[in-house]
Amino acid sequence: MLLGTAAAVLIAAGLRGFAGIVGPVFLALTLTIAVSPLRRLLVRQGVKVWIASLTALVVVNAFLLGVAAALALSVAQLATLLPTYQDKFADLVDDVRGWLADRGVGDEQLQAALQKIDLGKFFDVLQGWLSGFLGVISDLGFIVIVLFFMGLDASAFSDRLREAARIRPDISSALTGFARGTTRYLVVSTVFGLIVAIFDVGVLYVLDIPLPWLWGLLAFITNYIPNIGFFIGVIPPALLGLLDQGWATLLWVIIAYSVINFIIQSIIQPKVVGEAVGLSTTLTFLSLVFWAWILGPLGAVLAIPLSLLVKALLLDADPSTRWVGGLISGDRLPEDVPTVEAADLPAAEVATEQAG
Repeated sequence: MLLGTAAAVLIAAGLRGFAGIVGPVFLALTLTIAVSPLRRLLVRQGVKVWIASLTALVVVNAFLLGVAAALALSVAQLATLLPTYQDKFADLVDDVRGWLADRGVGDEQLQAALQKIDLGKFFDVLQGWLSGFLGVISDLGFIVIVLFFMGLDASAFSDRLREAARIRPDISSALTGFARGTTRYLVVSTVFGLIVAIFDVGVLYVLDIPLPWLWGLLAFITNYIPNIGFFIGVIPPALLGLLDQGWATLLWVIIAYSVINFIIQSIIQPKVVGEAVGLSTTLTFLSLVFWAWILGPLGAVLAIPLSLLVKALLLDADPSTRWVGGLISGDRLPEDVPTVEAADLPAAEVATEQAG
């Protein structure tokens, strides 16, 4: 137990130390898995393997480069827009101070309260996350190169996995399950995230919020972040609505986002696809915290695929630990999990069961 814990700590420290390499490589692996159904479909239609692999590679690179270009362009537009709101921000601060003064809160009390709030830590965290996202864009060339080589190896890896199934069927089955679970999660998140983003953009156009496509792209990206992605996606357009038009617009943005998110992701999505991944809500949140701490913002986006890989290697690959997967996912115990017979129990436990 102690040896396993020490090994886990060392692995976590190593992953965090090489986050700049591990994160982009796993992103490339995830994208390769995401387009693998397209490659297999083309092969079944009679397309040559190398053409199918090249097509899948072009599709995933076009998607990645398109998102990166749109994000970079939108951030540049935002950088030129924000300075125009300095006067409105100052007026907003004055209004808040006046509102507090009417309720008996003086400037001295307000200054004392603000001094207790360490804004430096907040901006440090915000700067770290922004640097992490910009780091992904700066590593785009490295990611594209890794995608190229993974795309070339994709078809051969499937054949090797089938050969390995004859020797280690449990590991082969676990890796296959990881690929299927990751593909399903990405498809579900992409489709419903795109739907949510389109509705969000429509609402922002109606409310006349600046840069609606930037916030739609942000909503689409944060859809891959479990639990807290919605809050990350709604805060920037809501604050911009506050600066641009006032408190009423801020409330309308929050209400509209909440209604859209609730209807699509809490009502429609579960009825259409059910649970896309075999992870409980609590474990999903803990995975988000852990992988964000290890790999930064990219870890938050890839938290689910990373957790599925760990689950496949540590739990699903071993029949004796497969029952733990049922506990953390809330699913029924797999039928192939070995059970303990009465003959294997100590005599005291057998006597207790018979007495009961």
